Amino acid sequence: MNPTVLTILISSLGLGTTLTFIGSHWLLVWMGLEINTLAIIPLMIRQHHPRAVEATTKYFITQATASALLLFASITNAWTSGEWSLTEMINPTSATLALTALALKIGLAPLHFWLPEVLQGLDLTTGLILSTWQKLAPFAILLQLYPLLNPNLLLSLGILSTIIGGWGGLNQTQLRKILAYSSIANLGWMITILHYAPNLTLLNLILYIIMTLTTFLLFKIFNSTKINSIASSSTKSPLLSIITLLTLLSLGGLPPLSGFMPKWLILQELTKQSLFTPATIMALMALLSLFFYLRLCYATTLTMNPNPTNMSSSWRTKPNHPTLILLTSATLSILLLPLTPAIFTLI
Repeated sequence: MNPTVLTILISSLGLGTTLTFIGSHWLLVWMGLEINTLAIIPLMIRQHHPRAVEATTKYFITQATASALLLFASITNAWTSGEWSLTEMINPTSATLALTALALKIGLAPLHFWLPEVLQGLDLTTGLILSTWQKLAPFAILLQLYPLLNPNLLLSLGILSTIIGGWGGLNQTQLRKILAYSSIANLGWMITILHYAPNLTLLNLILYIIMTLTTFLLFKIFNSTKINSIASSSTKSPLLSIITLLTLLSLGGLPPLSGFMPKWLILQELTKQSLFTPATIMALMALLSLFFYLRLCYATTLTMNPNPTNMSSSWRTKPNHPTLILLTSATLSILLLPLTPAIFTLI
């Protein structure tokens, strides 16, 4: 792709998200979401491959439906209340429609059907943008709307997402589909606690973005799209394989890694709210998610060379930009490890 065109598209992604962040008027927020969607479409289709075209078409139709529903919700609220402010959505029907539209945009169950198929048809770089950056704008809206949303509906969407995210990833061999179901499960944790402790939702989102960034860049460096390709790639760099192991276990929420911290805090908050059944279901579904992460870790370490003298050093002598980003994000993820017992001590 032409560097000028690529720069314009990346700038448009940043502009769309920024408009949604700073906007308090529904029309401005909707415009930011639309700019975001239109900017990523050329990035998704730049391979000119039939699977990329199919994934782009599915994504465009889904996002257009969600945007139309969100615009309809804002217009309905303005018609009944006379207010276009984001925080003045006093009509319960409009709030429910807005939540449904945002759930469709980010891929919450049962509106998740598009996410695994779309992510599978994209390359790892575009999939990284779809799994991280494209989640920021909808969550910025949700974090402002949470007092007006139905907590029972949020709880139902969150529990269903953790169940489908856990069960759906068990029989997958494609890494991008596994990461898609991982995204659904993690989004379920964030949405469940949104009404009761939005700061935990923000914490979970930040950690999820850091760990997902590391995972996608690792798979891109290994050029891996299937589970069996990880095993053949791990002999090239045992150090990167160890980082992959730690990141996957952290993404799965294995204690005492940093990914365990938000899950534990969310379960603790649900228990304080006397929501024992949802907390139990989510804890059990977290075990299912951890199972396919452990399967990935087993594939990573299956052929790891125990002799460090035989490992390839090309990635050390010729570091490229993705490797530097990878090591930075992996370092951030690992440095968060001491925070877990410290935060538990303060609670």
